[in-house]
Amino acid sequence: MSYADKVFVENIEDILANGYSDENEKVRPVWDDGTPAHTIKKFCIVNRYDLTKEFPVTTLRRTAFKSCIDEILWIWQKKSNNIHDLNSKIWDSWADETGSIGKAYGYQLGVKHIYPEGEFDQVDRMLYDLKNNPASRRIMSNIFNHHDLHEMGLAPCAYSFTLNVSGDTLNGILNQRSQDMLTANNWNVCQYAVLLCMFAQVSGLKPGELVHVIADAHIYDRHIPMVKEIIKKEQFPAPKFWIDPEVKDFYDFTVDSFKLIDYQCHPNEGKIPVAI
Repeated sequence: MSYADKVFVENIEDILANGYSDENEKVRPVWDDGTPAHTIKKFCIVNRYDLTKEFPVTTLRRTAFKSCIDEILWIWQKKSNNIHDLNSKIWDSWADETGSIGKAYGYQLGVKHIYPEGEFDQVDRMLYDLKNNPASRRIMSNIFNHHDLHEMGLAPCAYSFTLNVSGDTLNGILNQRSQDMLTANNWNVCQYAVLLCMFAQVSGLKPGELVHVIADAHIYDRHIPMVKEIIKKEQFPAPKFWIDPEVKDFYDFTVDSFKLIDYQCHPNEGKIPVAI
């Protein structure tokens, strides 16, 4: 079975059995019909994925691999905050009439800062340190900028990515304040596994472990019957992950630079409602 399936099932079962329900509280998210979107949640779930063993994609339901890569490149490579630069509709609900999501995600990564070594944005600073100061314990991003929160279409959920080099191995920690476990959990895991592999390859390192820390791991009320059925399904072996070995520059990667070989999975059953 896929290790990502095992982790997902354990997380879902734990939340359903031991989670806290906010059904009697006032919540911000709503469904498209205006009904409050309540959840059952667990505080602080920590999952570890060893990328030397297998790529962490679920087989219990299909993860749209190309689309999740397109989004992570939109944020980390294009450093864009406009949905017109994105090839999916996932951000449409948070964009204004011009397509902007405000000073969020890619915008924050693209802001330049002055250092003794020169001027860098967050991505280029990480790339610089991986090559020039790999022993640093400061190779990280942070896009939860309180100064700009009021100008963001959505405050960032996945807000910090920390890289750490041990010998010739690159490990990473994704910190996430909030996680819709059904719609976004494996999507984000796949994205940051790919991102870690990108940073590793262009820095002459090997990808190691991805650690995913989720502060508020939740299942929305209308998703509960769906996840109960999903975790009963047969689990398949993890596919093989391919990254184009010829790419040596972070900004030369494209969606086609990555493939999942022999990805066997269950099809997604209908459209999943998304709380806004």
